[in-house]
Amino acid sequence: MNTSPPPVAKTSAGAVRGRVEGGLAVFRGIPFGRPPVGEDRFAEPRPPLPWDGVRDALAFGPKPPQTALAPGTPVEPAGSPDWLTVNVWTPAPDRAARRPVMVWIYGGAYATGSSAEPGYDGGRLARERDMVIVTFNHRVGLEGFGQLAGAPANRGLLDQVAALHWVRENIAAFGGDPGQVTVFGESAGAGSIAALLTMPRAKGLFHRAIAQSVPGAFFSGALAADIAGVLVEPLGLAPTAAALAAVDPDKLTESATAAMPSTRQHVDRWGMVAYAVTPFAPVVDGEILPEYPWRALAEGAGREVPLITGHNRDEFRLFVTLSGRSGKITAERTAATLRLFGPGPEPETGYRAAYPGASDETLHELVQSDWYFRMPTLHLAQAQLTGGGQAHLYELTWAAPANGGALGACHALDVPLTFGDFSGIGNEWFGVGSAPEAEALSAHIRSAWTSFAVDGLPGWPAYDLDRRLTRVLDAEPATAPYPEEASRRLWEHHTFDTLPLLTGDR
Repeated sequence: MNTSPPPVAKTSAGAVRGRVEGGLAVFRGIPFGRPPVGEDRFAEPRPPLPWDGVRDALAFGPKPPQTALAPGTPVEPAGSPDWLTVNVWTPAPDRAARRPVMVWIYGGAYATGSSAEPGYDGGRLARERDMVIVTFNHRVGLEGFGQLAGAPANRGLLDQVAALHWVRENIAAFGGDPGQVTVFGESAGAGSIAALLTMPRAKGLFHRAIAQSVPGAFFSGALAADIAGVLVEPLGLAPTAAALAAVDPDKLTESATAAMPSTRQHVDRWGMVAYAVTPFAPVVDGEILPEYPWRALAEGAGREVPLITGHNRDEFRLFVTLSGRSGKITAERTAATLRLFGPGPEPETGYRAAYPGASDETLHELVQSDWYFRMPTLHLAQAQLTGGGQAHLYELTWAAPANGGALGACHALDVPLTFGDFSGIGNEWFGVGSAPEAEALSAHIRSAWTSFAVDGLPGWPAYDLDRRLTRVLDAEPATAPYPEEASRRLWEHHTFDTLPLLTGDR
């Protein structure tokens, strides 16, 4: 029986009491910002109010309001508005330790997500490499990424900056080194990292970055405002901070969910965004996010931050499967998808020539894997090189064992492998816990990620435009030239850029 006293650490707002779990001191639900409601609704986050005495930090903070991406999907009510909280796993809250720090930014299509997800437990990473792991909540959906008149853009990104400020100011009290911080994240979390690499407000708050499956979709202010207008239409209100300030957060997310089926009718104004997985993305507003991150990186904005970035081979297969469309993709649907998402003047011809003999379903999946994640990720690495920085590239090719491997190396499979936690979606979606090679591959990824956080060296060479060496993450990891050469050539001359509003008329 453990009779040692519970760990206590002092933050800038007050002392917190955690608990010992598996030899680690674990603190959950520490406020890094005031609840963003009332006068702080749709505003930049403000520091938390201080408290007296010692505050228990034993439970995760409540989830921020979640937007269901499909009607009928159950959504947990928002509950308490204390959404802006941070969690810490540390070997000991010892100020003299100065351990490397890794800060996780969750994905969820900028619409959902919470640090309370069971697969984001930082215990294994902290324990194996004697380091400090931090996770936190940030606003998503209309609360965090809706473009509302009278409110700052990119409130979800501003929450992330506030959490990183909290880390800089407080992590030494938990045994971490504020001068050795690595951010890592997947999907929307990786897109957020692409933004943070170039945001003036985030400069100096982290020193290395790992961006897994980076989405390239960033919106112009006009496009984001038009989307927000459609998402609040069920409420009969204007997309302004003043009009929505008194609307219950759950009602706001219900409005967005109710409007989601209508998004495809706006293809004339939104282009491929009308068919996208999510109607939310960071906004290139010229201030908080001054420029499209890929362009800013190519101009040297993030050259001082070494980067690991990579994608999964079969990214879009997850979405085809979850939507029930697997085995039902027609030739007509594929042709339309190739024309909408593919690069160049004749994308359908290009893809069919690059992948001779590929089925319509394969092509339908390939072009969306490329547009959503694979090619933005590759181009992010190339932009970092162009700007004078360093990037290490990987591709996950190991297939999820669920359903006889039908999901392949799909989107989000890397998350349980990164944390070495096969609960939650790790087993529910992917069945990774049943595969004996999953543990070995996860150990390889964990070792590479934590080594990079310690000394900037993941165990394979940096990417360059001559050899294009890439770490291929499979049952037997290896280093080889970039595996997706056909797609790389198709997209070689494509420029990813801010997505515009195609017309001002509604």
